[in-house]
Amino acid sequence: MHQDSLFAAPAASPDVHRLFFALLPDAATQARIAAVAAALHREHDAGGRLIGAHRYHLTLQFLGDASEFQPERAARAQAAAASLVLPAFDLRLDRAGSFRNKSVPWWLGSEHTPEALEGLYQRLGVALAKEGVRAESGRALVPHVTIVRDAARPLHPPLAIEAIDWRVDAFVLIHSQLGSRNVYDVLGQWPLSA
Repeated sequence: MHQDSLFAAPAASPDVHRLFFALLPDAATQARIAAVAAALHREHDAGGRLIGAHRYHLTLQFLGDASEFQPERAARAQAAAASLVLPAFDLRLDRAGSFRNKSVPWWLGSEHTPEALEGLYQRLGVALAKEGVRAESGRALVPHVTIVRDAARPLHPPLAIEAIDWRVDAFVLIHSQLGSRNVYDVLGQWPLSA
């Protein structure tokens, strides 16, 4: 062993700190998503692993990953969210499909994105920019709830499923710590008007 390695600084934590705005389904909607996910997983021999219902979410704006939690950035993101006054809306999950990436995630999504969801995505993006918070979401919203990770095969083309109607009346900011803890912490919740 080289002598310098005896005095090397400890390795940095391998944890990833992720911030994102999301929609969280209520308990009844979670249960319906879980039932559809289990049936699809079984009927289509998905392999991989089902996502726990407590982790179901629809990402609105992804703010990125960092090696440590950034409280100032989170505070600016919260200020952006607090500046919005937007209506509640109904979201219908009526399709199942998958993305073509290395973890082959299966998802539930919508054939038609509600205008109010698109408006929330766009206005939140503008509010974040005004607060100096860069979002990494891309130019277009692709609304989906991931239900399976590391599937054995893609689910293509998307399939029609029995519709799950979801009343969306709030959105949240989540800090996800991946690594030693693997937890989701809701940092703030903002209601959408009735």
